[in-house]
Amino acid sequence: MKIQVKRIYEKKAPGDGARVLVDRVWPRGITKEAAALTSWQKEVAPSAALRKWFRHDPARWEEFKKKYRRELDNNAEQVACLKKVLGKGRATLLYGARDEVHNHAVVLADYLKENGG
Repeated sequence: MKIQVKRIYEKKAPGDGARVLVDRVWPRGITKEAAALTSWQKEVAPSAALRKWFRHDPARWEEFKKKYRRELDNNAEQVACLKKVLGKGRATLLYGARDEVHNHAVVLADYLKENGG
């Protein structure tokens, strides 16, 4: 499987493959039609407590990655569900955050690649 990550505000591209939103909250200003989702897997997003603690603060990035990976380890059922939705072809994890470097979708993509995704 080839996984890429991009903001949901970017237009759908022919090479996106399965388009999966991995945020707990629906992104502002995006219609379901514009999102063109294959699935919305909000259960694999960071917990509300972790998201609030992180606040997209780059100074907390390394610790956030560790904590989020622990959450994913403890959420094997939902991770397996996400893998099933993504399939074996090309897939795009979509997120709404402004920061393209310090966001949970980047961590999730790496996690999936390292764990047989």
